[in-house]
Amino acid sequence: MRTRAKICGITRVEDVQAVADAGCDAIGFVFYPPSPRSVTQAQAEALVKAVPAYIQVVGLFVNSTAYEIQDILKTVPLDILQFHGDESPEQCQAIAQQVGRRWYKAIQVKPDLDVVAEIQRYQAAGASAVLLDAWHPDLKGGTGHSFDWSTFPQLDIPLILAGGLNPDNIEEAIHTTQAYAVDVSGGVESAKGIKDQQLIERFMQGVHRGSAKY
Repeated sequence: MRTRAKICGITRVEDVQAVADAGCDAIGFVFYPPSPRSVTQAQAEALVKAVPAYIQVVGLFVNSTAYEIQDILKTVPLDILQFHGDESPEQCQAIAQQVGRRWYKAIQVKPDLDVVAEIQRYQAAGASAVLLDAWHPDLKGGTGHSFDWSTFPQLDIPLILAGGLNPDNIEEAIHTTQAYAVDVSGGVESAKGIKDQQLIERFMQGVHRGSAKY
């Protein structure tokens, strides 16, 4: 089974096309204004119209309310929610039930965190997956940093690898972690929020090579 791949932080129609052409499984829209890759509801509404069938659309939210997410869903048909803030398992579960969407949680791998126990807390609350990202004291993802992949657990829930991935290391990352899916943003950009078609193609080639090794 090939490792799934999501390209996050899409801001332009041509990048939607590049993701589709490269055979990616999902694209992500960032609804978090402090991020350089953030899009408005109107921008996302225009972008999602260019997404072909069979490519999932993920909405990334940071400490948003159910009302805020429901408002976006009125015009942007997201397939799944990515909670990337300080949301507790109970908050994720409640919001997802209110807006009627599946969800997963991003966890920053802090040095003192019991990662397995944290994953299991969100799994028990109904998460469809858990994303493991590099920890940063201030930033909520998109740091370009990675964590120690040798610590990546093997559990009975789909786990997504993020943090510092790029075309040069993705094959090794998949081989080391055997992650269900990988999530990249800055590693396939020519500038913040501007994706590079050639980098996306190289990234996906690495995904295929890495997947073939296990």
